[in-house]
Amino acid sequence: MTNTMQDKNPNGVAQEIKLVPTWAWILAGVVFIAAQIFFNVWIGKQHDAPPAWARPLLGLLAGFAGGCYLLLVGYVNRDSGRRGMSRVLWTIVAVIIPNALGFILYFLLRQPLRGSCPQCAAAIQPGFNFCPRCSCKLALTCQQCQHSVSPADSYCPNCGASIRGQSAAIPGTPVVSR
Repeated sequence: MTNTMQDKNPNGVAQEIKLVPTWAWILAGVVFIAAQIFFNVWIGKQHDAPPAWARPLLGLLAGFAGGCYLLLVGYVNRDSGRRGMSRVLWTIVAVIIPNALGFILYFLLRQPLRGSCPQCAAAIQPGFNFCPRCSCKLALTCQQCQHSVSPADSYCPNCGASIRGQSAAIPGTPVVSR
């Protein structure tokens, strides 16, 4: 019982953090440092400056918030491309729409991750039964109606045909057109 959460979920948070591009990490660092300089040096010289104990806290808070914002912009940019969506459009939506509503829209409307064909490695949308490039069978299907079936099914839930012992129902095999 030494399995960790990462062993169980290979696409966990660590994989998603690796998706953030280098330019976003660099910009987030620059914004964090700029916030420290702004609150501790420039604001500190003003005659109506906050107390000395509050300036570092304000700098940390502003730097952290600005850095997280830029990291999230970088994530949306990279993730939208990985899902087959327009990277430029969704990055602009995330930046332009205020109060984080652009990010909320992105996470509500984003497409599911694409898979790949085991035979030709073409990008496949979820729910496809056959590869559109090489016609490789991707899911167990009924030979009569071609709807998806479960390996535990004895009969097709769509048409009622018996699916026991169907040799052509094996995923990953090419389908020959007749």
